[in-house]
Amino acid sequence: MTLFDSLLQESPVPVIYVDLPKPLKGLYVETRSGRHRILLDKRMNLVAEKACVLAEELGHYHTSAGNILDQRDIRNRKQERVARQWAYEKLVPLEKIIEAYHVHICNRYELAEFLGVTEPFLQKALDRYREKYGLYVTRGRYTIYFDPLGVVEDFR
Repeated sequence: MTLFDSLLQESPVPVIYVDLPKPLKGLYVETRSGRHRILLDKRMNLVAEKACVLAEELGHYHTSAGNILDQRDIRNRKQERVARQWAYEKLVPLEKIIEAYHVHICNRYELAEFLGVTEPFLQKALDRYREKYGLYVTRGRYTIYFDPLGVVEDFR
């Protein structure tokens, strides 16, 4: 089962494939009758790309309120950022980076493959973690460095 399939199964709202206007690849909507839907552009082919887009739209479901399409409004930009952070933490959790270290993943391409995400999504997640934690974060006996990317295990 792919990451995308898992997200589809976990989704608390129906996911519908439609032709979305470019550059949109996904959209979370609440209808006037109160129904929630996630719309995905049916032209997306890559499973990893679909997983990344679906995760961000699920992030909107879990964290956003109201119409935030106008990104000139700083409140809407903040909600967009929170939804993306939700997606990053869902698809690129720090524990998975440590797990990748244990199976000898040695570059970003392999890490993106291991996680089931696109390389640009992985990079944005790592950038966000760096903004949030600084150059590194410690989890148990592991220190995860974000730039350059690496994991160091403390054997003491």
